[in-house]
Amino acid sequence: MQLKKENILIVDDDVNILELLQRHLQSWNFHTYRAVSVKEAVQILRDTTIDLLITDLKMPEIDGTELIKFVSEHYPNLPKLVVTGYPSVQDSLVAIKSGVVDYLTKPFTKEELQHAVDRSIGIKTGVNSAFAKAETHRDTAYGEIIGQSDKLNDVIQIIERVKNNKATIFIKGESGTGKELVARAIHYQGKFSRAPFIAVNCGGIPENLLESELFGYTKGAFTGADKNREGFFQAANGGTIFLDEIGNASTAVQSRLLRVLQEKEVIKVGAQKAEKIDVRIIAATNSDLKNMIKNDAFREDLYYRLTVVEIEVAPLRERKEDIPLLTEKFLFKYGVEFKDRFIKITPEAINILQRYDWPGNIRELENVILRAVIMCDKTVDVEHLPKALKMTIDFSDHSLLSLKEVEKKHILKVLNATNNNKTKAAEILGIDRKTLRSKLES
Repeated sequence: MQLKKENILIVDDDVNILELLQRHLQSWNFHTYRAVSVKEAVQILRDTTIDLLITDLKMPEIDGTELIKFVSEHYPNLPKLVVTGYPSVQDSLVAIKSGVVDYLTKPFTKEELQHAVDRSIGIKTGVNSAFAKAETHRDTAYGEIIGQSDKLNDVIQIIERVKNNKATIFIKGESGTGKELVARAIHYQGKFSRAPFIAVNCGGIPENLLESELFGYTKGAFTGADKNREGFFQAANGGTIFLDEIGNASTAVQSRLLRVLQEKEVIKVGAQKAEKIDVRIIAATNSDLKNMIKNDAFREDLYYRLTVVEIEVAPLRERKEDIPLLTEKFLFKYGVEFKDRFIKITPEAINILQRYDWPGNIRELENVILRAVIMCDKTVDVEHLPKALKMTIDFSDHSLLSLKEVEKKHILKVLNATNNNKTKAAEILGIDRKTLRSKLES
């Protein structure tokens, strides 16, 4: 076997099998990743470019056949190799229909594994290779940032330019748009990713404590300061500090921040001597800092120091084409957590999600999907979405509604026409009052 550099993901709940496969594959110079469950496997697939999947079928919680189906749907060009100790005709059919390249039965020889791996990897020599799919997936996921809209791509392009230097960055956007995810992407996608990343919510720390929490304090600096303590800036030294909701910082904190930016040093509360510090500062807010400057609530000189590079994260209502990908992410996350299975969603439900304006942005979408996953069995449909959400949407286009929703809308229309006379409405609808009541309550 020639020297290889492909990444192979091995999935099996039997650690001995994992070690055996890994030993063989590494001897052939493959890079290997291990997972003892489908949950772990999918997370690795989302975070890493994988060139071959080797999986068992019989595993606890989520079965390996579900993993094969998931990979076939989301990574259709990724070769799949099944290794199982419990072969069956049904499993073989599922594997074949899902595009499995080869099917090894335990126990197998090293030569049989080598032949199967070579055959599976050989698929990648064509144009439609696993690399092609991996590149496509990378276009829609940058760190934890997921989407395909032009506005999101604009953000990613800026991240690419700033990730490898320590320029001060200012991120603005509404609450729930993912400002911290952008900050994390800047840090973890760049060359300083091994250094600390410290996130501080300036709005979540009492004003009288924020100064000492950020810069540290000396023993006796104030009541309760019984020892010297490092602050968040010292903890982030060499890396990145993310100051969320910077508009909540007091005047005293703003003055100290200005010194950090100008002099590259911090002074602990109660100390006289400054300490040199090497920290990239990323600040964020959903407040209008320019208006705060006019009202003398925020320092103008600090504002210009913070906004060397500005990144604006658009609200979800302005990038609705990202909703299906974000929904898929949350369906996987909560489907596995609460149902131990992959949850699907109907096109009608997706259409509803894309018609809503999302004042709470991505955070609100995540909460809606969490609720829907809990309420559904295997598939999220329109009926599993909150009524309050659907009430804000213009449903004049009935093609976007489920039959159940269309029926209920028509019933309400008839009730309105009969001045809420249920007997008359039931007569017009051709049903009895009991059925009418049941349909209204469902």
